[in-house]
Amino acid sequence: MESLDRWVDRQYRRAAEYMLLSVSPVGLSKSRPGFGQTIRPARGAIVASPVLASYDPDPDYFFHWYRDSAVVLDALRVLYDDGTVGDEALAHVGDFVRFSLALAALDGRALAASANWRGAVSADFEKFLRSDEELSQVHGHAVAADTRVNPDGTLDISRWARPQHDGPALRALALLRWMKHAVNDRDLEHALDQLIGADLAFVLSHGSRSCYDIWEEERGLHFYTLLVSRAALDSGSRWLESKNVKPEAAACRAGADRIAAMLPDYWSEAGYYRSRVLDGAPRSSKELDIAVILAALHAGPEGGGTVDDERMHATLAQLEALFEREYPINQNRAAHLGPALGRYSGDVYYSGGAYYFATLAGAEFCFRAASTRGRDPFLRRGDAYLETVRAYTPESGELSEQFDRRTGAQTSARHLAWSYAAFITCIAARRAVEG
Repeated sequence: MESLDRWVDRQYRRAAEYMLLSVSPVGLSKSRPGFGQTIRPARGAIVASPVLASYDPDPDYFFHWYRDSAVVLDALRVLYDDGTVGDEALAHVGDFVRFSLALAALDGRALAASANWRGAVSADFEKFLRSDEELSQVHGHAVAADTRVNPDGTLDISRWARPQHDGPALRALALLRWMKHAVNDRDLEHALDQLIGADLAFVLSHGSRSCYDIWEEERGLHFYTLLVSRAALDSGSRWLESKNVKPEAAACRAGADRIAAMLPDYWSEAGYYRSRVLDGAPRSSKELDIAVILAALHAGPEGGGTVDDERMHATLAQLEALFEREYPINQNRAAHLGPALGRYSGDVYYSGGAYYFATLAGAEFCFRAASTRGRDPFLRRGDAYLETVRAYTPESGELSEQFDRRTGAQTSARHLAWSYAAFITCIAARRAVEG
């Protein structure tokens, strides 16, 4: 059997190639006849999946999600840093920044005032449309809270879970990490300044407000959104200090501190960080959620060193136990395999099964912890997760969103960009431990 190291190297290259299919996919055209649309992506857009599906049965993920695109952009930086991708990565960043800045001009009031587009929508699709009242609210800061847009830079006209506040925080974090590469490009640096400044302003005013969770299912205050918002404000404050913009830097520092003071309240007596506190509801069955581990990874060192938090490790242990109980593929598994991880108990989306990016999050968390908490035990634990990912990855290296909890067959969106991004950042963390 091929060694894990050799497989990792091969899969890393394939993950890079597949992920890049979602970046500026200008050669693709997506038809949504029910909505009367043909979407031709603009340069700089990043789609969640380049597969032209229509819930047939694969879901239609041909959208530029603010969150997913930031996760992919951060993985692109990893590929650039290790030389897997050359200077074309900088061109992608420039395109992404210009695309993102242009989105700020979107105004749903103009769309609501025009009745022409509704006439092109099929009668049986009208129930999926956003109301004029909702569209009229999408302007200014609300554009960045709109969860996703079409990759041609137009508003999504379909009903969806909105608002969502994690996207601008994640985008700011990803771009701040890219800043060191923009020093020789004055135009790109200026555009980055504009977009990061706008995102920090959004996070400062919205980062601790109620919104929909990372899975776009429940509204409330969410650990994931709070932690990445805190990280963005903390990192942003240092960036603003370096630019001698002291009042804004102080405001970001104060905002980060306010959010940090909220986080201890998410610790549950059950022994894990709760993922959410819902609007008007005291409890949620989804409180034990992989989103908490993803928060630690996506917030990064800027999030306060959460991979060293004993309570974060306790949360991962509880998640492992949960999915060992709930997923048949985890029961009686080979000794070298770690548990396949999903989102939360009782998940019913598609197979309600394991997610590649969730299982990879377990691995990456262990690899990051290995640098400070004991190299060998955490390296072995992370590798066990990777062996599980390998066991359910086809020879082609293609990664979907899920693999079935009973059979391990791939389900949900094919070629999910986030799955590839998660593999890339996971392996970067593993290589950092190995030296």
